[in-house]
Amino acid sequence: MNIASYLDSTYLKLPSQSGLSESQTKELVLSLTQEAIDHGIYAVMIRPSYVELVKSYLDERLAKVKIGTVIGFHQGDAPLEEKLLEAQTAIDHGVDELDYVINYSQYKRGNFDLVSDEFLKGTKLGLENGKVVKWIIEIAALSNEQIAGLTALLSTLAQANFSEQQRKKIFVKSSTGFFKTPNGEPNGATVEGITLMKQNAGDLPLKAAGGVRSPEEARAMIELGVTRIGTSSALALLGKTQSSSGY
Repeated sequence: MNIASYLDSTYLKLPSQSGLSESQTKELVLSLTQEAIDHGIYAVMIRPSYVELVKSYLDERLAKVKIGTVIGFHQGDAPLEEKLLEAQTAIDHGVDELDYVINYSQYKRGNFDLVSDEFLKGTKLGLENGKVVKWIIEIAALSNEQIAGLTALLSTLAQANFSEQQRKKIFVKSSTGFFKTPNGEPNGATVEGITLMKQNAGDLPLKAAGGVRSPEEARAMIELGVTRIGTSSALALLGKTQSSSGY
C-alpha cells in the first residue's frame, strides 16, 4: 500500500495562530512542499495566501505535487459570495483542489436550502475550472444523525446535478482539525464518523482529515474506504518519524 499517494500534507495555521512571523511561515510552507516532493506525497494543503508561492516553487522544480487550499476556513459560516471569491482567487493563482468548509451551522439549524445552494455553486465553480472539490462537514460538531444526514444531502445533490465522471472529483471530508471539542474528545476523523460518511456518501469519494497519526491508522482509514487523508504529520504516516501534531 503506497500511503504517500493518499496524503494531503497539511499546514493551515496563520502566523497569528502559530506565533511565527510571515517569513517563517512561508519557509515552513515551502519546507512542507519540498518534503512532499521528496517523499512522493500526493498534495500539499495550505492557506489561500500561499497558493501562488507554492505554485511557483513546484513549477520551478517541474514537480507533480498537487496544491490544495481551504475555503471558508475554519467555521464555514462566511457568506457564499465571499467563499466563491476566495475560491476564484485560488483558482487564478493555480490551485488544483478546493476544500470548502460547508456551512454546517446552518445545516444544524435546518437551513437546507442555503447549504444546498452553497454546495451546488461552489462545486460548479471548481469543476468548471477543472478542479477537485472537497466539502468539509466538521463531524466533531455534528451528531451521528447529522453526519449521516449532511453526507446524504451532498450525495443526493451531486447525483442529481453532476455526471458520474464529475462526481469522482467531489469529495466529502470529515474535519478541519480546528474545531474545539470539550474534554479532549476527537476533533478529526474517527472510525465511527468515517463509517457513517461511507454509508451515506453514495459514489462520492471520502477524505479523512485530522487524528490520523500512524501508518496503522492510515491503513485502517484506507480500508474503511477513504481515498485521501489530510495530515500535518505526513512523515509519521509514512513511518519515517513520530507524530508530534494534533492534526
